[in-house]
Amino acid sequence: MVEIELDGKKVDIVEGSMIMHAADKAGTYIPHFCYHKKLSIAANCRMCLVDVEKAPKPMPACATPVTQGMIVRTKSDKAIKAQQSVMEFLLINHPLDCPICDQGGECQLQDLAVGYGGSSSRYEEEKRVVFHKDVGPLISMEEMSRCIHCTRCVRFGQEVAGVMELGMSHRGEHSEIETFLGDSVDSELSGNMIDICPVGALTSKPFRYSARTWELSRRKSVSPHDSTGANLIVQVKNNRVMRVVPLENEDVNECWIADRDRFSYEALNGPERLTQPMLKQGGQWQQVDWQTALEYVANGLKQIKADHGAQSIGTLVSPHSTLEELQLAKLLTHGLGSGNIDYRLRNAEFGAAEGIRWLGTSVASLTQLQRTLVIGSNLRKDHPLFAQRIRQSVRKGGALSAITSAELLADADAWAMPIANAAILPADQWVAALVELAGAIAESTGATAPVALDGAASDAAKALAASLLGGERKAILLGNAAAHHPRASSLLALANWIGAQTGASVGYLTEAANTVGAQLVGALPRDGALNAGQMLAGGLKAALLLNTEPVFDSAAGEAAVEGLAHAQMVVTLSPFKANLEFSDVLLPIAPFTETPGTFVNAEGRLQSFHAVVKPQGEARPAWKVLRVLANLLGLPGFAFESTADVLADIDSPAQVPAGKLANATAAAVDTSAAQAVPVVASIYQLDSIVRRAPSLQLTADARQAAAAQEVSA
Repeated sequence: MVEIELDGKKVDIVEGSMIMHAADKAGTYIPHFCYHKKLSIAANCRMCLVDVEKAPKPMPACATPVTQGMIVRTKSDKAIKAQQSVMEFLLINHPLDCPICDQGGECQLQDLAVGYGGSSSRYEEEKRVVFHKDVGPLISMEEMSRCIHCTRCVRFGQEVAGVMELGMSHRGEHSEIETFLGDSVDSELSGNMIDICPVGALTSKPFRYSARTWELSRRKSVSPHDSTGANLIVQVKNNRVMRVVPLENEDVNECWIADRDRFSYEALNGPERLTQPMLKQGGQWQQVDWQTALEYVANGLKQIKADHGAQSIGTLVSPHSTLEELQLAKLLTHGLGSGNIDYRLRNAEFGAAEGIRWLGTSVASLTQLQRTLVIGSNLRKDHPLFAQRIRQSVRKGGALSAITSAELLADADAWAMPIANAAILPADQWVAALVELAGAIAESTGATAPVALDGAASDAAKALAASLLGGERKAILLGNAAAHHPRASSLLALANWIGAQTGASVGYLTEAANTVGAQLVGALPRDGALNAGQMLAGGLKAALLLNTEPVFDSAAGEAAVEGLAHAQMVVTLSPFKANLEFSDVLLPIAPFTETPGTFVNAEGRLQSFHAVVKPQGEARPAWKVLRVLANLLGLPGFAFESTADVLADIDSPAQVPAGKLANATAAAVDTSAAQAVPVVASIYQLDSIVRRAPSLQLTADARQAAAAQEVSA
């Protein structure tokens, strides 16, 4: 530790730190633009000049290392005059268009100009003009004349997103931030560039000119998409979601969110919202009131139960539903006497539950991994924020290895980070690849392999084994395609053996916002009941679909239409006009912004949130719909007045108890050929909300996925 004096106060700081770090620790604000705590130091804005005793001139606080006994003054005349001079230079070419700037009210330059800018300018020459750029549907670069060349966006792409899509060309007053060769900005984390831009050069294209920042109410929420559980600030005006930005949480999403977390809100105000209960009568959809719709459903369920038995009724639930919705869906299904409930819509194997499958380690620890093996995942697109953390671990010297398919990892650069060992194989060869890896580890350690190798391990398997046997902090992570695989239990059994031999944690990246939560409440078939595959294959006379569209959300795909056509009644509970071809009833439920609820992320962290706006039209929170339906059916045990009551019924602490989280399996390794291929949802097809977000569907990722679907069709 080094002790310095900062504005008369003694500050202890780690040797090698910069003055800016000491100031942060002491709670002293030093004005800055280019410095960002998550990015490398550039020292190119010079706004953080401070007075260091015995230094001949002011020094940049962000790039000046501390030394023992250093005396720093941040508010001396020398420091203030230096900062005012820098501000004068920054404003020379700035267009000074604050009244029409979309960044007005949350602009760092505007804020600091009040304290350090002059009341008039000495500059009388013409200002420079920078031509606007079109970089895609998410980021607006219409006013690049505002850019102050802090290069935060460039460094973000290079260091966090892993793709240097923006760069600075030319020199001096001719400098410009641009994409080269007219490319667009296509990173799945690109929206974070908007947040870190200290001026109005990069703004949100969907939000642009729709509201002023001071008109917006700010309300906390949690992302309903992937299993990170990213913390959000949802900004609201006139009961309408206008914008979504990150809420900083170092243990979960740091200060970043993925683009689907940021821009999917467009779907919430879109034309496909279902705002009134609907019944299909004579092949035509008719709007009805809630009483009519719920009585129709209740009477239909009673009749089907009487005619065909309770086991002819089943519920398919989305793992993107809240904990409370899943709990009530389970209680309703069980109350009817049926055990047919399942959230594993995309799975090809349906083993008995052996514990709650989870990440196997904390989210924050991913940044510190020294060895990582990812199996069956498109890491960058399936879990953008997990990929970002692993990217940081690789930047620190960690080694990433992968066993996955060409569809998920097209080439060594597809994950935007160096991959030390990559086995790119068809999905039906993943078990064999793990068997070979286990054999190579057994050769090195003298252990007995779980499956005997026919011959010696390949050089590639030996290299991967050597990588996993090195280092200290290690993890084996099974992705969505591994969880959905027809030999999923074999992959897990082999991963567990490899983890035990190498000292690595073993876990699932987990697909959806509440995959862990669905397991926690037990949204799984019981007592030999039908699983999701059997229900979608035509095993039901009455089907309840909670927040899911089986054609897009299940392994059955288009075959789900035929399977559900066997049912006498299909009830869809959705925020959108979904499943029209095979549903008989549509019940409008509230999306995550219009209902309180709880999601459980991959590490088992329970995060509750409140509704940020009122439900649109006649939409109602799904937990209330399920409660009223249960009351109409005469089922006991549904006297819940709030989501807090439902949570208390689940007996949920802030973290799923470690004893319930388990990735162990008693399954034997099956090396026989697997016929089915795992269903992999593309990044902007994961759930019903992102599928209906117009700007996300215009991105390069969405266009590529649509083109691939056309080719396969």
